[in-house]
Amino acid sequence: MDHTAYQQTDFAAQPIRSLANLNTPSTPQSLSRMTQNDVMSSATAPEQQQEASALPLPPPHLETNPLFRSIAASTSVYPHLHPRPLQDAPVDIKNAIVPVQPQTRFQLNGHEPTKTLDTYGAHTPAVSRPESPFRLATPVDYDGLSWPSTGTRARLDESEEEKAARVKKMAGAIQTLLECIGEDPSREGLLATPERYAKAMLFFTKGYEENLRDVVNNAVFTEDADELVIVKDIEIYSLCEHHLVPFTGKMHIGYIPNNQVIGLSKLARIAEMYSRRLQVQERLTKQVALAISEILKPQGVAVVMESTHMCMVMRGVQKSGAVTTTSCMLGKMRQAAKTREEFLNLIKR
Repeated sequence: MDHTAYQQTDFAAQPIRSLANLNTPSTPQSLSRMTQNDVMSSATAPEQQQEASALPLPPPHLETNPLFRSIAASTSVYPHLHPRPLQDAPVDIKNAIVPVQPQTRFQLNGHEPTKTLDTYGAHTPAVSRPESPFRLATPVDYDGLSWPSTGTRARLDESEEEKAARVKKMAGAIQTLLECIGEDPSREGLLATPERYAKAMLFFTKGYEENLRDVVNNAVFTEDADELVIVKDIEIYSLCEHHLVPFTGKMHIGYIPNNQVIGLSKLARIAEMYSRRLQVQERLTKQVALAISEILKPQGVAVVMESTHMCMVMRGVQKSGAVTTTSCMLGKMRQAAKTREEFLNLIKR
């Protein structure tokens, strides 16, 4: 047989085997064995080493992605990238990717793992809605100053002189901005605008100086209650972190107590704390829900937010009637469709 023809046939078959590996259900043990075999064979057989060197390289933006590297290791497409088994995948909090161990998946909500779930919980479990991977690594920080921003601790602890220096620095930046748009910062109407805007921006973002522990202030009480508690139509004012323009709306918060309740005003204060930061609505909704879940350990939490974004009203697509609705459901609110429907009916959404 012609040696060149044999090599061409072998390389042509390689992508087919790789695609089959991607689509074939496998247990973590079989994935681990396959990964180890691929690595050992490429290290011992010169012919297979040559073949592995001809394998396609992933795009640069994917090569460093932990999830991509973990999945690549479970196939023969890119076994050289990440030889560890899939169940040993790294945690990637920033991208909301959290590997879940089979024996503990969904244990937070009292559900046993199902056989159809892979390591990242990608398949739909036997509940109404699957848990978000983010829920399994709650980013709640009672100090409240380190996620997702940096530098807020210095802002909180600074002296009066340092605060004055911060305002002066911000005012200088605003004066430069006014000059860049063609205005005259020295005219009467704009003379004090840079300093006024600097102070206003510090107020708009005052949530960076607040933390969950102080906001709640021990207002959690033992109570024999297990029915829905809802506070709706909480007014929200926040700044879009993409354009630094406002988005405003209303938030509706509900939870099912688990022998503990929180002062009703604290729900509104938690929403206020997270909204007074540079935000996106999706993250704001989830942060409030996760905070309540972490504080009370309730049977379920639901947060729905409706808002109008000035970044798509005053600019861009300019649709003044557009309303954005986001939700975050945890626990029984996520698992049980009837419970979720009861909450939505009570807030009339």
